[in-house]
Amino acid sequence: MSRFIALFISVVFQPLLVPTLVFGLILFLVPEASSIPEVIKGRIFLLIVLSTLAIPMVTIFGLRLSGTLKSIHMVEIKDRVIPFVVTTIYFLLTTYFLHDKTELDPILWQVLAVISLSIVGLTFVTFFWKMSAHMTGMGGLIATVVVLNLHFLNFNALYPLLGAILLAGIVATCRLKLNAHKPSEIYVGLVYGFIICFVGFSMIYG
Repeated sequence: MSRFIALFISVVFQPLLVPTLVFGLILFLVPEASSIPEVIKGRIFLLIVLSTLAIPMVTIFGLRLSGTLKSIHMVEIKDRVIPFVVTTIYFLLTTYFLHDKTELDPILWQVLAVISLSIVGLTFVTFFWKMSAHMTGMGGLIATVVVLNLHFLNFNALYPLLGAILLAGIVATCRLKLNAHKPSEIYVGLVYGFIICFVGFSMIYG
């Protein structure tokens, strides 16, 4: 695998993409996982994409252009702190907004609260150790598929689960290829993301 391909995959399948994938699963692949009417699912999904992917990404690029952030790849620990804190704030604000919308299915804010909790922990760890954010996200994605499979019999999780595991392996390989992380940072991030999301989502759907 060339360094360019590894970099491309790392950028495309960045941690900020995971909430979009998680809510895509819940809203569209497992319709019974929420009570949201079909007519507004698209708008809800767009809100999630904007608040958890688009806006944080624009902010990170803004930090890079202003010189506050040395590189969008955040190679050093000190480069990760401000973007991670800002991202955490965005996620918490979006969770609060969804919680405040009592007319919406509470599953929305509950799922995002679990994701936000994983980001809060990741951000805290980032102050002294470089745990992989990519693999935290991949662990959370795998946990989502597993929990949905356990609680919704109509959901055929075979291909989504294989896809999530394969994607996690590819992303992990890319991060190691780029020397972005040590193996321990990869493994701990994956396990951490899986545990937090598995426990959290199991409580939601239990």
